[in-house]
Amino acid sequence: MVMNARYRVKLRTKNSGPRVLGRKSRRQTDAAPGVSPFNLPNILTVFRIFLVPVFMFFLLTRIQYGNYLAAGVFVVAALTDSLDGYIARKRKQVTKLGTILDPLADKLLITSALVSLVELGQVAAWVAVVILGREFAVTGLRAVKAEEGVIIPAGVLGKLKTLSQIVAIILVILEDFYHPLLAWPIGDWAMYLAVVLTVVSGLAYFWRWK
Repeated sequence: MVMNARYRVKLRTKNSGPRVLGRKSRRQTDAAPGVSPFNLPNILTVFRIFLVPVFMFFLLTRIQYGNYLAAGVFVVAALTDSLDGYIARKRKQVTKLGTILDPLADKLLITSALVSLVELGQVAAWVAVVILGREFAVTGLRAVKAEEGVIIPAGVLGKLKTLSQIVAIILVILEDFYHPLLAWPIGDWAMYLAVVLTVVSGLAYFWRWK
C-alpha cells in the first residue's frame, strides 16, 4: 500500500506541467499538432524584421520625403504585429519559432526607431534608455518566470504601453508635417506619455509577478 501511494505521488508529480497564470498571450495558445514553422504568422513576423533596416534607411538618409516613407514602413510593420497574432490564434498556427521571433521583432522595431530618433536629435537619449531598459527588464522577468513554469501574459497596461510608443514614434517622425499647423509639441507630449506608461506598466509587471 505504501509503495502504491508513493507511485501515485510520483506519477502526479511527473505529469504536472508548467503553470500558466492569467490569459494566454497570442503566441502562447495551444497549437494544432504538426504545425509547420513556415506558416503565414511566422512569415509576417520575419517580414516585420526585414522592414526594420528599410525603416532606418528612409529615416536616417536625407532623401526627399524620407520621413514620410519611414512613417509608412513603421505603420505597416506595426500592423503586421497585430495581424500575425490574430492569424496565429485563428488558425492555431502557434510554433516555438513564432514564440521567439514575435517579441524579438517587436523590440527590434521599437529599438531601431528610438535609436534613430536619438541620432537625429528628435528624442532625448534618456527617453530611449528608460523605454528600452524597461523592455529588457520585463523580458528578463519573463525568462525567469518561464524557467519556473509560469507564463506571463500581456496585460492591459502593456498593450496601452505598446500603442502609446507606436503613436508617439509616428508623431515624432511626422513632426515636420503637422508642425506648421500646430504650435504645440504634440510629438514630445506623446513620447512623455509613452515613457510614463512604460514605467508604470513595468512596475506593475514586477509587482504582480515578483
